[in-house]
Amino acid sequence: MGFFIHDLHQQIQQLYQQQVNHYHGKPFLVYRGQGLKKSNFEKLQKTKGGLMSFNNFLSTSKDEEVSLKFAKFASMIPDMVAILFVMSIDPCIKSTPFASIKEMSAIEGEKEILFSMHAVFRVNAIKQMDNNDQLYQVELQLTSDDDQQLRILTDRIREEASGTEWQRLAKLLLEIGQFNKAEELYNVLLEETSDEGEKAGYYNHLGYLKIDQGDYKKAIWYNEQALDIQQKTLPPNHSDLATSHSNIGALGIYQETLPSNHPDLATSYSNIGLAYSEMGEYSKALSYYEKAFEILKNTLPSNHPYLATSYNNIGNVHKNMGKHSKALSFYEKALEIKQKTLPSNHPLLATSYNNICSVYDFMGEYSKARSSHEKALEIRQKTLSSNHPDLATSYDTIGLVYNHVGKYSKALSYYEKALEIREKSLPSDHPALATTYNNIGSVYDSMGKYSKTLSYYDKAG
Repeated sequence: MGFFIHDLHQQIQQLYQQQVNHYHGKPFLVYRGQGLKKSNFEKLQKTKGGLMSFNNFLSTSKDEEVSLKFAKFASMIPDMVAILFVMSIDPCIKSTPFASIKEMSAIEGEKEILFSMHAVFRVNAIKQMDNNDQLYQVELQLTSDDDQQLRILTDRIREEASGTEWQRLAKLLLEIGQFNKAEELYNVLLEETSDEGEKAGYYNHLGYLKIDQGDYKKAIWYNEQALDIQQKTLPPNHSDLATSHSNIGALGIYQETLPSNHPDLATSYSNIGLAYSEMGEYSKALSYYEKAFEILKNTLPSNHPYLATSYNNIGNVHKNMGKHSKALSFYEKALEIKQKTLPSNHPLLATSYNNICSVYDFMGEYSKARSSHEKALEIRQKTLSSNHPDLATSYDTIGLVYNHVGKYSKALSYYEKALEIREKSLPSDHPALATTYNNIGSVYDSMGKYSKTLSYYDKAG
């Protein structure tokens, strides 16, 4: 397995050597937003002035706002403390190489810096942010290899390195959008383990990976491999079997082993609802989403973010079934929760405004549609990078509204903004690109510019 780590470390080392002169020896800041369990945060508070190690490859960003968003998402999870790590980096310290991988990052505009394994920092300060006892800033400084405490800690890290690090590495690769490398690592792990339980776990992870890539047939195949192993090796009511069953659309084991209002059942119902929705079987999807909603309604506070997600899911199905008034009702309930629990410029609020806009557009209430979507666009322009895919969605939707009211020049302007982003950030065969080409072709058709119409329809395929 060492070759895999060595390969990634070598890539970072090579990039570091190519890039280090760009910093001109000047220290700079990077950021990382994440959640810590309260018990782990309490331990961190006691280490002020001491050392902290990240035992795997470390993903950071030069964009504070991007990292703060990740931290604030974590603050919504019970029993978690949101942390914004602010890391001071001296580029002359060569003990832990790092590299800018912004060209390969899964998130446009993140300005990602990836550190090799076992980066060690000194904890300089821990400060509460925004008078929020679930959000803290932790100031760290990269430590050089001539630090005596560092040598002791490094020896300890090497002693404690275990197989779980490989899973963490694979998870990191997924987070930074390196799907092929993550898949390669999981396949190596599959080859090297003789433990059937581990194999089942790796197959399940590969299934999740393929879902992220949009390869649903392969995802189902991997999940079926996991299920096949678990059916042979586990008792018939083992909870791990439930995970595999829910991944490919079955609930029996959860129903036998969990209370009828258990949150895990709600998750499973929601997953199955999503699968049916993707297949266009909206009545079945609605049935499962409603079962999930009943559990969440009875077990969570009325303003919990999971309830907002549930309202959104049900609204999506009603919209796809053409029941626009019902869809609007559920979207507005989701928005109401988000307005009470999220900052006024939170990206999830933009998603809700976007959903409401799409329903108003279907209902022919174009002024309301434009108003909702301008709110979504305003949030996204403030919080997202200029070439973020969600901005393209906003431009597309506003273009659609202007198209419907016959303002073709304005529609074309917004469609072209969407196209500019998508051509930069998406592969040439991505369905969203085809949608935008079709939209532009439709506008040119309405404007009587038929040669351009055909050109864009040809690009859409």
